[in-house]
Amino acid sequence: MTYTTNEMMTVAAARRLKNGSVCFVGIGLPSKAANLARLTSSPDVVLIYESGPIGAKPSVLPLSIGDGELAETADTVVPTGEIFRYWLQGGRIDVGFLGAAQVDRFGNINTTVVGDYFSPKVRLPGAGGAPEIAGSAKSVLIILKQSARSFVDKLDFITSVGHGEGGDSRKRLGLPGAGPVGIITDLCIMEPQAPSHEFVVTALHPGVTREQVIAATGWAVRFADQVAVSDAPSEIELNALRDLEIRTAAAHGQTPGEA
Repeated sequence: MTYTTNEMMTVAAARRLKNGSVCFVGIGLPSKAANLARLTSSPDVVLIYESGPIGAKPSVLPLSIGDGELAETADTVVPTGEIFRYWLQGGRIDVGFLGAAQVDRFGNINTTVVGDYFSPKVRLPGAGGAPEIAGSAKSVLIILKQSARSFVDKLDFITSVGHGEGGDSRKRLGLPGAGPVGIITDLCIMEPQAPSHEFVVTALHPGVTREQVIAATGWAVRFADQVAVSDAPSEIELNALRDLEIRTAAAHGQTPGEA
C-alpha cells in the first residue's frame, strides 16, 4: 500500500508505545499516534489526558482535552489535580507523549511564542500541562513534522525542559525520569546520545536521504554510527489509521487527516 510521510510519522510513533504502558497524551499528533497504538500493537496501553480521563478509548480523536468522548470512553475520570499530583508527580506515568512547535538538539520544547516573547511573530497555544509532563514522566516521546523552522539551533522560548543544556543538565535541575527518549518526525527518528544527550538520527524512514534531514534541521545534525531504516507501515496499521481519521472527520465535520 502507498502511504504519506505523515502516515509514516504517525505509525512510527505508535510503534514506540509499549503494550501495558501508562501514557499521558497530548492533543493532536500525540493523541493520533497513541490511539493508533491502542488500535494495533498495544491494545492494553492506558491513555491518560490532563482533564482527568484514565484509560480513555475514544472511537474518534478528541478536539481538546475537554472533549466528552474521552470521559465517556474512559475507565474512570478523576480531578485534574489528581492526574498531576498522584499520577504524574507520583511517578506513575511511563510515557509522556508531546507535540511541539519548535524543538532543539537536546529535546527542549517551545509551544509558547515564535519570535520575541513581548512582540512575537506568532503566539502559540502555550504550555498547558506539557512542562509538568516533560519534567515528571518516566520518559517522553516527541512527535512533529521536521523543518528548519521547527528544528532550531536555539528556541525562541523554552516551554518544556528536555535535557536542558545537555550532559547532566536535567539531573542538576532536579528533574526525575529519563526525559525525552525519542523524537519522531515525517523524515526520521532521533534519539539522545550519551553522555551529551544531543539528539542524533538513529533511523531514516523509507526513501528519505540524509541530505533531506540535514536540510530540514536548523542545527548541524549528526547521525548514529548505525542508521536503521524504519519498517514501512503495514496494511493493518494504515487501515486502522485511515479508519480512525475517517470516523474523526465524520464526527467533527473535517477532511480526513486534519485531526
